[in-house]
Amino acid sequence: MAQKIIPVIMAGGKGTRLWPLSRASAPKQFIQFIGDRTLFQATLTRVSDPALYEAPIVVTNEDFRFLVAEQARELGVKLAGTLLEPVARNTAAAVAAAAAFAGTRFGKDAVIQVLASDHEIIADAAYFEAIRIARDTALDGRLVTFGITPTEPATGYGYIETGEKLSTGAHAVKRFVEKPALPEAERMLAAGGYYWNSGIFMFKASQVLAEMKALAPEVEAAAREATARATSDLDFTRLDPEAFARSPDISIDYAIMEKTANAAVVPSSFTWSDLGSWDAVWKLGKRDEAGNVTAGNATVVNTRNSLVMSRTSHLAVQGLENVAVIASEDAVYVGRLEDSQSVGKLVKQLAAAKATAALTETHPTSYRPWGGYTSVLNGDRFQVKRLFVSPGKKLSLQKHHHRAEHWICVKGTAEVTIGSEVRIIRENESVYIPQGEVHRLANPGKITLEMIEVQTGSYLGEDDIIRIEDTFGRS
Repeated sequence: MAQKIIPVIMAGGKGTRLWPLSRASAPKQFIQFIGDRTLFQATLTRVSDPALYEAPIVVTNEDFRFLVAEQARELGVKLAGTLLEPVARNTAAAVAAAAAFAGTRFGKDAVIQVLASDHEIIADAAYFEAIRIARDTALDGRLVTFGITPTEPATGYGYIETGEKLSTGAHAVKRFVEKPALPEAERMLAAGGYYWNSGIFMFKASQVLAEMKALAPEVEAAAREATARATSDLDFTRLDPEAFARSPDISIDYAIMEKTANAAVVPSSFTWSDLGSWDAVWKLGKRDEAGNVTAGNATVVNTRNSLVMSRTSHLAVQGLENVAVIASEDAVYVGRLEDSQSVGKLVKQLAAAKATAALTETHPTSYRPWGGYTSVLNGDRFQVKRLFVSPGKKLSLQKHHHRAEHWICVKGTAEVTIGSEVRIIRENESVYIPQGEVHRLANPGKITLEMIEVQTGSYLGEDDIIRIEDTFGRS
């Protein structure tokens, strides 16, 4: 029986190039773009075959830990571990910590596959053949990356030049090429033997740690100590903050892949995209006869080769070509598809201005371990939110110093604690929580509970909360 692979899913990134849907607090891997699953959930699905894979290890951060847990739970996927990075240190430290964790859990010669949580991949026969070749090559002592057959002279990806062919079907890596200018990309495409660098890796845990120790010793030492001194918190493993912070902020490519003599690449023809820009979303979407991709509340007239997506108001787009029009609950982006790679610069400008900084950080919909809430309306001394509570979950027992709350049940059944009294609130019923009163909301039912919450008071910030008791260890 072939050795199983341990997936290591990197899910801590806070990318903003898909703004306004993707924000620092709600990045693209946890968002549904096109389809009924998030990119993170699609990644979990790709590594779900128990004949090929062990349960996955997820590397993320404090802010996203409950998103990871909830989205895995929705799919019924059991995780082998969720490692929480205390600070961002790029991919080298994250991979080293995950390799150390996998070695302890599955044995030092466990084969791990490092994959991003925000890539779009069609897992067809070509994909799984590439996985098989990569596993055999990793067992041979190589550090394997996957090279994607280029379909255009893209300038947004790094490239890999292949060397000699190995007995497993992979190739030795001749060199890595930084993101090229267009003339250089065109030259490489014409020459052949060059592949896009996918950022997907496979190697034995012991092998990658040995290479780290030789080529990036500060990274290896910090990750090893951070893992050894890690603590458990519910189903999460918290890497030691002091030790992990000592790691240099460096990618695995720079730390070892571009230096090692053992790098190998599997040329791969499966469909892949890092979904790093709106034009990438358009290319992968289902287009109509005019080349348009639409999602949500959208109507297009006399418009060609465009991407139109709305999560809120109805977008009507007329007489345009090659544009992206994206509406979230509180912001709209309009730009040419060809300029999509530059959205990050726009987001930096928004983040630098006090009036717009919040638009890059927080999303109107925030997720919590019990469900989440969407901000509906803000005014002077009041705000309105839509709460959604998952079946069987409950909020912390809490109180507020500066606000009172009115709750109206619009879907499901709520169990409400106010002081020493517990009551059931059904659809179209409401309840009032006085300022300073201890209270709790719970969903005892089988469907998602939806409530409208009206807050009134002199201060309505999220930090006005005193947790007395909490199922999720936050009190």
